[in-house]
Amino acid sequence: PRPAPLSPFARPLRSPPPSLCCLQVMEGEPYYHFKHRGTRQKALSRHWGWNMRLTKEPKVLWFEQQTVKRRTKRSVSVVPTDPWFHKQWYMNNDINPDLNILTAWSKGYTGLGVVLTVLDDGIEKDHPDLSANYDPLASYDFNSNDPDPQPRYTAGDENWHGTRCAGEVAAAANNRICGAGVAYNAKIGGVRMLDGPITDMVEAQSLSLRPQHIHIYSASWGPEDDGKTVDGPGVLAAEAFHRGVTKGRGGLGSIFIWASGNGGINYDNCNCDGYANSIYTLSVGSVLAGGRRPWYSEGCSAILTTTYSSRTTSEVQIVTTDLHHRCTDKHTGTSASAPLAAGMIALALEANPALTWRDLQHLIIRTSKPAHLQAEDWAVNGVGRKVSHHYGYGLLDAGLLVEMAKEWTGTRPQRRLVCAARLLLNIGSKLTVSTDVSCSGRTKHIRSLEHVQVQLSLSYSRRGDLVIALTSPMGTTSTLVTVRPYDTSQQGYKDWTFMSTHFWDENPNGTWTLRLENKGDAYNTGLLTSFILHLHGTDEEMTARHFAASATDKCLRRDAQGACEDCGSSLFAYQRSCLSYCPPRYYGRIQRSATNAARVCASCHPSCYTCRGASANNCTACPPAGTFDELTRSCSPPQGFPAKEGLQSDLLPALVCGTLILSAFLYVTYRVAFCITKGSSCCPRAGRAA
Repeated sequence: PRPAPLSPFARPLRSPPPSLCCLQVMEGEPYYHFKHRGTRQKALSRHWGWNMRLTKEPKVLWFEQQTVKRRTKRSVSVVPTDPWFHKQWYMNNDINPDLNILTAWSKGYTGLGVVLTVLDDGIEKDHPDLSANYDPLASYDFNSNDPDPQPRYTAGDENWHGTRCAGEVAAAANNRICGAGVAYNAKIGGVRMLDGPITDMVEAQSLSLRPQHIHIYSASWGPEDDGKTVDGPGVLAAEAFHRGVTKGRGGLGSIFIWASGNGGINYDNCNCDGYANSIYTLSVGSVLAGGRRPWYSEGCSAILTTTYSSRTTSEVQIVTTDLHHRCTDKHTGTSASAPLAAGMIALALEANPALTWRDLQHLIIRTSKPAHLQAEDWAVNGVGRKVSHHYGYGLLDAGLLVEMAKEWTGTRPQRRLVCAARLLLNIGSKLTVSTDVSCSGRTKHIRSLEHVQVQLSLSYSRRGDLVIALTSPMGTTSTLVTVRPYDTSQQGYKDWTFMSTHFWDENPNGTWTLRLENKGDAYNTGLLTSFILHLHGTDEEMTARHFAASATDKCLRRDAQGACEDCGSSLFAYQRSCLSYCPPRYYGRIQRSATNAARVCASCHPSCYTCRGASANNCTACPPAGTFDELTRSCSPPQGFPAKEGLQSDLLPALVCGTLILSAFLYVTYRVAFCITKGSSCCPRAGRAA
């Protein structure tokens, strides 16, 4: 026979008093819960009368008065506790708008299950803020032909670029080291391919590394940003791009993220960079925290979106991992912007792993906002979207991106129309050429445009003086190349392909107009010999897709000053809006009134950076220069000298101003903002990178 269990009652009392409510705890087991209607709920002490009665009851073998136990959900706080997170102004609500990363995290997306690799000079795989997320299958060294992407250490420590880019994406969170990556649960690898002779084969090998394992390839390099180079991928690299988008990720397409370029000071244009202007890459521009364009940022019609790269009101730039297991807050340039976008795209892929490479471009256009970005060329295209040659469609919003990604249904297959014309036209001071897409007889096959390419062959006495623009049938004008004063080449453009994203979702039916204009010497001459218009798109009417507004915009009740008092559902009222999280210096609590209970963001104690309550003993992280005491859960200012933060120790400057010398065989340039001459206007302070 089964031994008698320890039970509240050997058997139920035959006639429980009417004041008692009896409930069986587990079906088939003799455990019962008795509830007395006259007893106060959540009593902190035992009820003396019933305790005595049950003690004397011979049929009761064991009983215990139930008490409320303190239990907490084992979920990580939305706001990381990393010691440098307070420096990550571009995603910690320090500025408005930031990249809205906290909203994406609050929805549960942290990059889990997504694999990303950085094509660069290697990554420090044993860095304590990267090692937990390091993926050897997403790594290789094509400079030394071995599986280890560890950077080559030199006296000048010049191979820091890849490690910094990797940390922006996938530095671990809540580990007391540096800051947090945008997709801090994604797997990160590195391809060492820039620290040696760079050939078409090396680029192709890097771009095609394990395309069924790696989801995202991030690259922050390209041809010289000198304002006079026109160069792009060779035959093998071009094939690697095409195979990546057609066969990578099981046919969904590899995602290639590219920094637009740092040739702004040289009046460069990223449409002269065949990597940044490829339809297969997602080109990312830069903006300063205040909304101004950085001096180094290039513009062109191929840029799709923008992220931050520098802050003008302080020396803090982008926080990330650095060589020798250190941290830095001095990473900048479009090199810093592209990995931030790559991390945000990793969050979107976690939200919807079925997204194709084209789906992601559709989503990014719809979730990039002009916001406060300042430029004179903002224009409204034929479907009502604002677009700029400096910023594409604007600042990328991670919260909106994951929300829309979750609901997105796949885009129909890509369709392509080609209109070709062999010409022999004198360009002179100005030349206008028109073509009607009905030349193909298949205009019905594209109802909504995506990428538009213009393939040209022309000669010109001074290439940089030529401005080329394209106008769509819906009246949108996109400048394909601007004046490049340093480009004195007499070679013209030999079968060069320009690209624009500015006509996205427009109807291609009608007349397209190409304009070439001489902005230089009146004696400039040239001939246009070939003009081929490539139209890419889909047969779906994309503007008919409608998406519900984000619930975070809705506030149920406001006070007399306009601050939100109640958001309903699971959102927190914070200042004038509703959020799914509470930002740094605030914590979530229930605010009860006579009529309802609202979830609000209440202020932490002034000594805390993040907290779980209002008192000084509820801190979870400290503000700058504060010291966290785990025993008391409090923050106190350091005694004597400033406390070390994370692993920072004698941080190296990004680059000392002076002469920049690159090896003769290195024909690609990192997309970081360099300071060339000591004392020049690009140096905010001697000895620092701009």
